[in-house]
Amino acid sequence: IDEVVEASEKLKFPCVVKAQVLTGGRGKAGGVKLVKSADEAREAAKNILGMDIKGYRVEKVLVAEGIQFHSEIYVGLTIDRNSKSVVLMTSKAGGMEIEEVAKETPEAILKLPIEADLGMTPFLARKMGFQLFDNYNLVIQAADLFQKLYKIMMETDASLVEINPLVITSDEKIMALDGKMNFDDNALFRQPEIEKLNEPDADELKELEAKSKGLSYIRLDGNIGFMVNGAGLAMATMDMIKMSGGAPANFLDVGGTADAKRVEQAFRIIMKDPNVKAILVNIFGGIVRCDRVAQGIVDAYKNIGSIEIPII
Repeated sequence: IDEVVEASEKLKFPCVVKAQVLTGGRGKAGGVKLVKSADEAREAAKNILGMDIKGYRVEKVLVAEGIQFHSEIYVGLTIDRNSKSVVLMTSKAGGMEIEEVAKETPEAILKLPIEADLGMTPFLARKMGFQLFDNYNLVIQAADLFQKLYKIMMETDASLVEINPLVITSDEKIMALDGKMNFDDNALFRQPEIEKLNEPDADELKELEAKSKGLSYIRLDGNIGFMVNGAGLAMATMDMIKMSGGAPANFLDVGGTADAKRVEQAFRIIMKDPNVKAILVNIFGGIVRCDRVAQGIVDAYKNIGSIEIPII
């Protein structure tokens, strides 16, 4: 808290204290506060640090300069699977309510597909700029920003690059006040600097542990742990559990080459979730030998110690 106060005094007031968690909607949740004094900064830090936003605990905040502006704009680049291209999306209705705008008045969001062979050419960037602004000075600034955003997206293997809000200041300058990026996990092998930024939570650490052992594991909110071989069968099994009124506690695919050791490791990962009240094993014998799986279950039962929940 003292560091937040110190940072706010260095920046001069007013400034903004922002929760740093990997989700949107921080402002609506009370995780972004405008402060006008050291006392207000202290109060904001006290309230924001430790709060829960969509399941994420706030452990750090960003203290940013307060900016005077007269309008907010949304700008985003993402992958559009229909046009098989990157699409530039903008809206004059930027700010905290952009999700509501997308839901209720989708026509307020302008979209421009970007041809992969051409990229974000100056004329395309200006075309979108003219749809947003009458002021030519703002069009040129926006076009430059759109091109830089596209370059960032391509160079970092991002699946989303978003500025919300992009504001127009009182002296007619465009300024990005907040940004968000999502990265393609499958491309991280060529983005070591981005991979270093990863701060996995407890569930993600379990997923990474499972991955290192050749297992595909994702924790869910239910109480029936299950182990299946093959992703398609895993999805069908999840559907079956839901249709029967249950709730799966995880997705776990042991793969087509599962042996007794891997099955035991899968059990250990499932058992780490305290919500699991039963374990369902569903194995397709055409891919993996069922006696190996059975041996893995027996080994897990012996080696893990007392498993007191039913195994089906």
